Amino acid sequence: MTDTAVSTAETPPSTAYHMPPKEHHRDVQGGAARAAVFGISDGLLTNVSLILGVVGANPAPAIVRLAGIAGLVAGAFSMAAGEYVSMSAQKELLEREIDIERRELERHPEAETRELAARFRERGLSDEDALRLAGTIMRNPEVALDVHAREELGVSPQQTGNPWQAAGSSFVSFAVGAIIPLIPWFIASGTAAVIASIVLGAVSAVAIGAGVAVFTGRSKVWSAARQLGIAAVAAGVAFGVGTLVGVHSNL
Repeated sequence: MTDTAVSTAETPPSTAYHMPPKEHHRDVQGGAARAAVFGISDGLLTNVSLILGVVGANPAPAIVRLAGIAGLVAGAFSMAAGEYVSMSAQKELLEREIDIERRELERHPEAETRELAARFRERGLSDEDALRLAGTIMRNPEVALDVHAREELGVSPQQTGNPWQAAGSSFVSFAVGAIIPLIPWFIASGTAAVIASIVLGAVSAVAIGAGVAVFTGRSKVWSAARQLGIAAVAAGVAFGVGTLVGVHSNL
């Protein structure tokens, strides 16, 4: 038996044919997840600040509830509309650029092949391999468009975003975040409702911060502390302004 045969026989199958583990990535190009994260954070921050700002003026509980509901409805529609317009503009821009690329592939296939080969050479391929790979890709128009769009625009033609999905996600998530500090005012009033709003807002801010950390892979403690700090500053400033306006009501 030769040394080569012995070496092959002694090598465990799991080592000889080891395959790298499959990587799992989140889809970060779609707008829904991003809109949901920002929506619930903005909803909580906006309404807890609004509610405590109104509380600072010492109005009747019904006024606080009205302000909170108005902030929820107005904010949710505003966020949804803004997200829809933003995503629509982005989608239309990307689709326009993809259409331009499609026409260039049809009109100047040789130049586009050389351009693609040049990009492959920048990645470390030899001239011969880069040109061969580019030529293979260019034989299929749809594959060619997909590769060119990814290389030049950084997107896939099939993943330009969904404005309606992003708007809906933003609306719902903002409303969820905004309702949290408002809940106590439906069942209580006065100091008890104020304290409950602050506690719910603080706990929710920490939870949102930790949730964002899970999504981004960053430190949960840092993200939660950052979210809580921002909410505390915003709510404190709003309460101070409300108190000032309440005291000087002639303003």
